[in-house]
Amino acid sequence: MTDQIPGEPLRVSTPPHFKALAHPFRHRLLFALGSGPATISQLAAGLGAAKGTVAHHLKVLTEAGMVRVGHSRQVRGGTEQYHERTFRRMVGESGDRDATTALLTAVAEQVAADPDPLLHLRHLRLTFAQAARLRATLDDLIASADEAGPDESRYGVLVALYRQGDSASPS
Repeated sequence: MTDQIPGEPLRVSTPPHFKALAHPFRHRLLFALGSGPATISQLAAGLGAAKGTVAHHLKVLTEAGMVRVGHSRQVRGGTEQYHERTFRRMVGESGDRDATTALLTAVAEQVAADPDPLLHLRHLRLTFAQAARLRATLDDLIASADEAGPDESRYGVLVALYRQGDSASPS
């Protein structure tokens, strides 16, 4: 798997990406690693899972190029590895239904678990130019959002702009 370029979004587009996102526990691992690097023991304790389960799913994510060992340190005669995500955000390729499904599935469990999520669905009539401006604005807003310190709560943000199937094609 090709190394992810730091700071660039991960473009969900390969069979290993889809395999990695096909299991809900791997979604939980990716969200947990969004807080920063962690060991298998830390992840197992935080997610209430067995170390073997965490190790197995980390291997799948690593093979997909979504997780890597960021650093390691010696502890009591052994080596402790800190795993980290290789991306800050994921995006689907334009028109790729599998990527769309994988990304929406990845976030659905998290949204459902929040007791007070902000979730809106609105359909607007827009010109092609208006839609292009809105898309650029939303993309810039997400790409440039600053993160608070490590002690602050983490929030997920899902942004979608899509043309309905019965809409006219752009001229």
